[in-house]
Amino acid sequence: MRIIAGSLRSRTLTAPPGMATRPTSDRLRESLFNVLAPRIDSAVFLDLYAGSGAVGLEALSRGAARVEFVEKAPAAMKVLRCNLEKLGVRIGFQIHAAAVGAALRRMQMTFQQGVKSGFDLIFLDPPYDAAKEYAATLGLLGGEAARLLAAGGLVIAEHRRKQRLEERYGLLKRTRLLEQGDAALSFYAASGAEDSFNL
Repeated sequence: MRIIAGSLRSRTLTAPPGMATRPTSDRLRESLFNVLAPRIDSAVFLDLYAGSGAVGLEALSRGAARVEFVEKAPAAMKVLRCNLEKLGVRIGFQIHAAAVGAALRRMQMTFQQGVKSGFDLIFLDPPYDAAKEYAATLGLLGGEAARLLAAGGLVIAEHRRKQRLEERYGLLKRTRLLEQGDAALSFYAASGAEDSFNL
């Protein structure tokens, strides 16, 4: 794995050992950021099920103002911290060592207290075999934790091509489906904000 573009371009990344964490391929990551290119500069980015941190680190490399990583697996967390160290990234990020649901609920409470503003881009890539995580996380982001998404923001879910996600999760409505090989990316916007995303 490597950083594809931006200030950290071509720098290599380490992936967690074993099959429990499945990194987003370089090709799919490139497709994702080609779509997000008009939005990434100065964006606040949330990388859920972060694993090695490849997606969030790509966002930082391409000019995101801040990236927050959420990961609970100790082996993946160790690799994430190693990649940050290896790339010399010391500012502009925060790591939440927690399960995604718990982290989102905790963030929602912080946002309600007015401590932070919402995320412009939220990316989630649970293990493909953890199918229930998609519904749980997208349901939270379209419901109880909807305030975490900034006005005009996007939620992007990576999933198996053959796994069909719902068109709607509460306030979230799918605006685009991008398929590549065995993988797919579903893009969601809050109801009423769909026109802000150029299809």
